Amino acid sequence: MLALSLKSLILSCCLRKGLRMSVKTDIPQKKPGATEAPQPNGTSFAETAMRLSGKSDLEARSIGAVDTADDQVDVLFKHSTTASPAHRIVWENVAPLELFRAKEAPAPSDSCKKVMEKSVELVRRHRDAGTVFDENRKISKSVLKELGDAGYWGMLVDKNYGGQGAPLQIFGPFLTQMATLDATISGLASVHGCIGAVDPVNTFGNEEQKREFLPKLASGERLSAFALTEPAAGSDLTSIKTEAKLDGDHYVVTGEKLFITNAQCGRMIGLVCKIDKKPAVLIVDLPEQENEQFQIKKYGLYALKHAYNVGLVFNGLRVPAKNRLQAGRGDGLTIAYHGLNYGRVSLCAGAAGNMRMMLNDMLPWSNFRKTYGQPIIKRELVQRRCGSMAGYIVACDALVDWCAWLMDEGYRGEMECTIAKIFGSERQKNAAIELYMKTHGGRSFMHGHPLGDNVHEFLAPCIYEGEGEMLCMAFFKSLVKEHGKKFFEPVGQVLSKLGVSAPNFANPKHLMAFAGPGMNIKKWEMSQRFAGKSSSGLPELPGRLREYVNYGVHGLQRGPLEIHNAMMKYQLKLADRQLKMSELSQRIQDYITIIVTALYAGKKGDECTVAAGEIACEEMRLKLTGERPSDSYYKRVCKLGDMVADGGFKQIAGQATADILYKY
Repeated sequence: MLALSLKSLILSCCLRKGLRMSVKTDIPQKKPGATEAPQPNGTSFAETAMRLSGKSDLEARSIGAVDTADDQVDVLFKHSTTASPAHRIVWENVAPLELFRAKEAPAPSDSCKKVMEKSVELVRRHRDAGTVFDENRKISKSVLKELGDAGYWGMLVDKNYGGQGAPLQIFGPFLTQMATLDATISGLASVHGCIGAVDPVNTFGNEEQKREFLPKLASGERLSAFALTEPAAGSDLTSIKTEAKLDGDHYVVTGEKLFITNAQCGRMIGLVCKIDKKPAVLIVDLPEQENEQFQIKKYGLYALKHAYNVGLVFNGLRVPAKNRLQAGRGDGLTIAYHGLNYGRVSLCAGAAGNMRMMLNDMLPWSNFRKTYGQPIIKRELVQRRCGSMAGYIVACDALVDWCAWLMDEGYRGEMECTIAKIFGSERQKNAAIELYMKTHGGRSFMHGHPLGDNVHEFLAPCIYEGEGEMLCMAFFKSLVKEHGKKFFEPVGQVLSKLGVSAPNFANPKHLMAFAGPGMNIKKWEMSQRFAGKSSSGLPELPGRLREYVNYGVHGLQRGPLEIHNAMMKYQLKLADRQLKMSELSQRIQDYITIIVTALYAGKKGDECTVAAGEIACEEMRLKLTGERPSDSYYKRVCKLGDMVADGGFKQIAGQATADILYKY
């Protein structure tokens, strides 16, 4: 989406034309909630830009297809990406802080509350009895059925089809609670309801399809998965090879899927395949047992070991044609992208639960283990670990609360949920290795220890739902897309019209053609150099939280020009500057996370949550500045660790774990 030569050439162009530059820009801002439907038959400018930059026809078409699918998903929501809080706080001069502090979650309905209570009780009972897993160390069929009877699998299914229709602001914290009991059972609710067959049918199914599939999905009669990944198709979703050819009133499916979580014989999948060379989604009831048309491919996998993760091989499997989902103007990629954000919020919610479990395990051991006659909980190193863990938990809770509220309010949440996914997965990884493992020492590697038994489970979220650094680049693309369309696409269109890859300002024809686009860019640049960023909707906050909000807002003030300058410097080659994009993206995400965490901690208001929010914000600030930690930070984080050890951190209250002391 980027095309322009040196800034000096633009300035030269403007001066030669005798154009007057104004500090004030009249570029209109896109109003919240406004959407623009993509052109159904037009070529994505991303595809044109790839061609101008010398990319292959295959890569250009693939990028164009992904960009078009992104546009088609955007128009499905009440508030598009450019109206999202993360986009607006970067590009607008007034930071809309009222959009970074979620409103209180609605009270769950009586039936929904009953489902949650029954689900928690039965998983706790099975955990304490040691009956969660079967002889293969998978979640047992009896547990899965009991959860279905309790209504667990229907939390996100509309009430009209046998579910609870729970808003995400209730579902997210519920997953956190479930993760403290069993991470796999919590994760399967997300796989089934967010990225499995539930969301595609809920969103894109016709009435006949909803009545046929949703009751089965709500009851757990059919657990579900989403079959997208293939041996040669991961992050590049346009590379899928699985095909479905129409034969009468059925599609005949041929191909192979890989890394499909929760797939087994007799379950239901949303299958992404090619129909007439275009991506499509079929809802497939997998056969009750393998046959010539369908086989399951098993392999060793360290992560997700308590759930089924398999390959699916199709050799002419017949699927009713009526099972095909329609995405309006979109195609299968539109359907595939839609539910990913729900899964990303759920991942962060699961991380918040897993870290609660870790912290609950750290405390009894730290009180039991003594060095030189003193419990290690009195040592600064351990106090700091407990304080940092509390900060991680509060920050994850803040992001889940914020993202869930936005999604319930009709925002797409693409950028916000990406922030939550990256932060939650990275903090869980750091918590497991730097805080949990080091506190337990060599005991961490004993059979039966939660870390030794589940280390891959704690690391895997960095990859699942999109690898972190790849998602950083996707976040960056969402952030710059509108700016590129507004200021750089006109330049690219001129280049394309002239049939050149760079302007020649010695040519009067080029000078005239580029004068208008160049002037618009220069006006915007000048406006940014003189503009400040103010805030709206900043509430009263206790402690240092207000300082952290202001720090985040001021940090974001530099964002537009930094991004713009990178676009100007690298032009069409920016797409290849992955490290630059990832670094810029992560800085902006960190500033936003600081703001969200500080506002959330202030909303909760209790002493320990406020202190944990402050520590989380300070650690992110130190990461951004590269400063050494101060004595004040050490004092505060150790004091927080003491408060946690003394039972002051209510986020882990009443969440007793199994015996962690291991008599030996």
